[in-house]
Amino acid sequence: MKTESKEEWLNKLALSAITELYGDKAHGDLLVFQKTRKEFPGDITLVCFGLTRLSGKNPAQTAEEIGEQLLKLSSDVARYNVANGFLNIELTFRYWTNYIQSEASNVNIPDTGKSKVMIEYSSPNTNKPLHLGHIRNNLLGFSVSRIQEAAGHPTVKVNLVNDRGIHICKSMLAWKLSGKEETPENTGVKGDHLVGKYYVEFDKSLKAEAAPILAAIEAEDFSALDQDAQAKAKDFVQKIALAKDSAKQKELWDDVKMLVNNQTSLMKQAQQMLLKWEEGDADVIGLWRMMNGWVYAGFEETYAKLGVTFDRFYYESNTYVLGKDIVDQGLQSGVLYRKEDGSVWIDLTAEGLDHKLLLRSDGTSVYMTQDLGTAVLRHQELNCSTYVYVVGNEQDYHFKVLTHTLLKLGYDWAKGIFHLSYGMVDLPSGKMKSREGTVVDADDLIEEIITEAEKRSEELGKTEHLDLEEKTLLYRTLGLGALKYFILKVDPKKRMVFNPSESIDLNGNTGPFIQYTYARIRSLYRKSGEAIPTTFDAAVLEDEPLHRSLIRLIEQYRETVSLAADSYSPAIVANYAYELAREFNQFYHDFSILKESDKNAAAFRLYLAGKVGDTLKRSMYLLGIDMPERM
Repeated sequence: MKTESKEEWLNKLALSAITELYGDKAHGDLLVFQKTRKEFPGDITLVCFGLTRLSGKNPAQTAEEIGEQLLKLSSDVARYNVANGFLNIELTFRYWTNYIQSEASNVNIPDTGKSKVMIEYSSPNTNKPLHLGHIRNNLLGFSVSRIQEAAGHPTVKVNLVNDRGIHICKSMLAWKLSGKEETPENTGVKGDHLVGKYYVEFDKSLKAEAAPILAAIEAEDFSALDQDAQAKAKDFVQKIALAKDSAKQKELWDDVKMLVNNQTSLMKQAQQMLLKWEEGDADVIGLWRMMNGWVYAGFEETYAKLGVTFDRFYYESNTYVLGKDIVDQGLQSGVLYRKEDGSVWIDLTAEGLDHKLLLRSDGTSVYMTQDLGTAVLRHQELNCSTYVYVVGNEQDYHFKVLTHTLLKLGYDWAKGIFHLSYGMVDLPSGKMKSREGTVVDADDLIEEIITEAEKRSEELGKTEHLDLEEKTLLYRTLGLGALKYFILKVDPKKRMVFNPSESIDLNGNTGPFIQYTYARIRSLYRKSGEAIPTTFDAAVLEDEPLHRSLIRLIEQYRETVSLAADSYSPAIVANYAYELAREFNQFYHDFSILKESDKNAAAFRLYLAGKVGDTLKRSMYLLGIDMPERM
């Protein structure tokens, strides 16, 4: 059976046609195919404007000539129509029935031999549990990795754990100062949740200490600050008084808050703890290892619930030192410069950016230092052509700086860095804030959506035939399918609002709707038994538009995967799956399958339903979504 796609076959056929018409000067580079516009009949369109130099005629005349030649060359071309210089080609129903039985319609045929891609996602901080924003990150990264693999790219799934820095020290310090010596074991609290509790406690204590200082500054009393901070605070206050824009005033006041926070005794203790960590202080390192261990155990549970996996783990605690070495090399080469206070910077103004800090005056590293070290280490170990970072769009500037810094330091492979910048996730109630403890915990959300799936299923009365074990598995499959699909169907670049109630609906553009469609197809096969054969005589089948439409959609699977891989957008696959499921349900409504008296037609429709099911299952696999055999 043939394995070539419609485009490959038509490309050869069209090349033969124009060669016969216009001679050996014709070559494949001149052929441009595109989807036929909806207002015209046709399965594919040949753009003929670039072929006029061969024909010596206008685009419409050229298209007419080529269309006539295609009809002569192949009986699989049914008819054509011309719209200006666009040749809309319609294929015979026999072509489509042959296609659906061929290897070319097998969704599991991989396109191999492409360049290796690294996908970094999750990248959690070890000072708090995963939340709704992390869910979008993990689901995007995992799905993109599966799509890249389906498109033929060897893929490495990477998790960079942010396990060091001032934010980690905040949780550690709050736990130490509490004097309670709480552990996951003696509290029964999941490790990442316990550490996150102390991160919130630190922020509350910090605000309490900073509040009277901020109140004094509002009254123009700067005495609580040191001399250098007083000068900066006075400058900010003057700028606030002169600023006419309320947004600018808020931005400046946030700068005042940050300045004051750094003057508090609590923040100074956290900064001192970070210095001790970098110096290898045994007590600090011991506390760090203990609390990070709690968090890692908690993360593993959440990853297992979500069904996401990783090939490699990197830890910033292991890469920041390499980052410092890279900074030293940059200083020696003259690419970087040192200020009077000892801090190290890079000038990226020529790249349309700014001056960027790479090392603090006290010698401690910043995020960029760590990212430089991690990037260089990973290229040495993985040697990929593309490095995809799945990180929220608030870090757009950061990744521009990372790329340009690496390039200026002489790492040409940094041209392969791609920031998959995605929008934040809100709830109907608004934004989330980790430090204030107002986030939607990932574990809680997963259980909530599974519970909602159980409630909806029980209300519909569709699970009475299942035993308890089957029901439990079904509710988890539906709940996670609802969660994953609702998030992944949105273009990654867009900010989105996640509504748990909408996501679980069995109707409309939802995961459960597609899962139900698959389960319906599987039910057809179980009910058919041996009564309907899986082979049929295509030559005597009647051409029905819905049959043709379904086959055409199945044929678009590979193109969909390729487009989704090129754009790093699982939304393309998700909405393709919905369109296919919706079309099948219309087909199921309009045509009988098991009760069809014409056994040949019944066999064809059952076979076609099976192909739809295979394609839906494969599409949802790319989204990390399981499909239930029964509902």
